[in-house]
Amino acid sequence: MPGDVQIRQLEYLVALAHERHFGRAAAVCHASQPALSAALRKLEQSLGVTIILRGRRFEGFTPEGTRVVGWAHRILAERDALRTDLGRMRQGLTATLRIGAIPTAVPATALLTDAFTEQHPHARVRVEALSSRDIGRRLAEFDLDAGLTYLDGALSPAAVELYRERYFLLTPEDGPLAGCQSVGWAEAAELPLCTLVSSMQNRRILDDAVRAAGAQLAPVVETDTVAALYGHLTSGRRSTIIAHPWLHTLGVPPGLRAIPLPEVRPRPTIGLITADQQPTSIVAEALLDVVRGLDVADALDLSAAHVLGRGSGLPDQSSSVSSAVS
Repeated sequence: MPGDVQIRQLEYLVALAHERHFGRAAAVCHASQPALSAALRKLEQSLGVTIILRGRRFEGFTPEGTRVVGWAHRILAERDALRTDLGRMRQGLTATLRIGAIPTAVPATALLTDAFTEQHPHARVRVEALSSRDIGRRLAEFDLDAGLTYLDGALSPAAVELYRERYFLLTPEDGPLAGCQSVGWAEAAELPLCTLVSSMQNRRILDDAVRAAGAQLAPVVETDTVAALYGHLTSGRRSTIIAHPWLHTLGVPPGLRAIPLPEVRPRPTIGLITADQQPTSIVAEALLDVVRGLDVADALDLSAAHVLGRGSGLPDQSSSVSSAVS
């Protein structure tokens, strides 16, 4: 008869799936490599299947092993949820909220985390800048509680719309377009620009907008972080195109001016997504409860208007925080 599956064996398996190396997985688990290997062999014996493709080193998982890894993620997540639920009953929510955000949405996360920690003072928050693809993968693996990303209907059947992006040209005050009240996409594309790399969805949105205006985006500098974009503006020779939430956190650096660009239609939507699982993660549900009481779109508009010195604010958005597909 096969033996019982042990939680520690599942922890070893998940670590191996993450590290893709026996030695590193053992180190993460504070175990010796022989102990980890022996535990995983016992897990295979208990389940009656081969889980790991072994050669001179780790070579991947069998189809059955891939299924077992998925169940291991789920079982460990349920174990953690049980601990969190009992801890909340004793002393309030004390878990760590794990958020993944695409780089362009990272500046908006402070609005969520400030409200979350105010309501749950014993909880902690970890925010990581990730691609949309990595957010979807790590939600499925129960390695994140929530993600901030573009809503395209492909990542999660449950989402909450937060805001819709609008864009500004950030350009030197003594530059050729600095005196304009508004700038077209083709005009902006003629400047020496810094942008995000072409693999990122924000960049693809900008490429499409410039292409629709009959031009082509050919940046001088490409990077995968918003901070690096701002860093390359300090010379006073380059410009960039920013999404308006960046104004909330980073503002307009000295010597630069923010000029509105025509709206992209349909306006790109940023939302909060969570894993499609039952029962819902307690930490994710706590965040959703907080978000439902916020108007992130209005807060970002007011912040941008303040930074730009516009008493009347930005043009009205057609959306506020609302539930999307559920």
